[in-house]
Amino acid sequence: MLNYMNHIVKEETVARLALRMLDELPESVSRTLFVVNNLNQIVGSLTDGDIRRGLLNDSEISEPVATFMNTSYKCLFQDEDNVDLIKSYRRADVKLIPLVDRTRKILQILDLRKTKTILPVSALIMAGGKGERLKPFTNTIPKPMLKVGDKPILEHNIDRLISFGINDIYISVKYLKDQIIDYFGDGSKKGVNIYYIEETEPLGTLGALSLLGTIDHEDILVMNSDLLTNIDFEDFYNFYKSAKAEMALASIPYLVNIPYAVLETQNQTVASFTEKPTYTYYSNGGIYLMKFSLKESIKVGEFFNATDMMDKVIENDKHHLVHYPLLGYWLDIGKHQDFIKAQEDIKHISFK
Repeated sequence: MLNYMNHIVKEETVARLALRMLDELPESVSRTLFVVNNLNQIVGSLTDGDIRRGLLNDSEISEPVATFMNTSYKCLFQDEDNVDLIKSYRRADVKLIPLVDRTRKILQILDLRKTKTILPVSALIMAGGKGERLKPFTNTIPKPMLKVGDKPILEHNIDRLISFGINDIYISVKYLKDQIIDYFGDGSKKGVNIYYIEETEPLGTLGALSLLGTIDHEDILVMNSDLLTNIDFEDFYNFYKSAKAEMALASIPYLVNIPYAVLETQNQTVASFTEKPTYTYYSNGGIYLMKFSLKESIKVGEFFNATDMMDKVIENDKHHLVHYPLLGYWLDIGKHQDFIKAQEDIKHISFK
């Protein structure tokens, strides 16, 4: 996790000290400082190249960095949809970019080599189930905390959300919840905010949504905790937005190969036939994007599945349900053979 404070310098700091700060930054990180005033508002950026050019223009190394800084800096505003802007910065080979509020105070500095984008959504991960089919592993460990490779299933999902700039993550917990809460805490170790929704009774795959008060975004991403996937959340989000949908679900293509000719008939007459056809069906992948306002259709504390919400959206002509075919890796770790498969797949599938 990037320690962004190492990249901030006060405008009155002398250039000699700033140059030392730049030299002490690891080579793996872009050697750039962001200059702030006494109100901690960004006023410029600074590289060793900026200092070198200033010295060639007769500035002194003992002068403040305000003399050397570049005032044409780039930044992202927290309350804007920055998806397209980040793409343009990445194409321009910008490596570090500050995220600021409307007063231009720096909230975070993003390393665009590790953070793919900033999606303007909150996330809800459903992690309260008992994992009955994975006993005896789940007798003492909640299923989301079973390790795949070197970390729990749930951590794989949280880390992927973080890589897409999703910083507000809610986790619905019930069974052996203390293990999850103790492990992730408030999310500060990962540089995000993690909140817990504690179910007193099982609420289904979407009922916990009713227990959320307000969130900072119009949309929410909901997913099951027992999935292992390299889904491109940015592409999913762009698809959802371009469709102007109320709800989108990630779907898993499922191929059915028929080993015989399939006949098209009218009464007893064969009109045509297809030799050994393959049919593609789409099943629910357990990952959803939806308008947060849809939670109003769930009674607080009501047992409610995602499929119930899908029914409601379909029934309401004003709403629009779409599906996003997930063509990358996806595995529902529900049974012992799935868990064994995940241990092998994690060695070979790219999750970057």
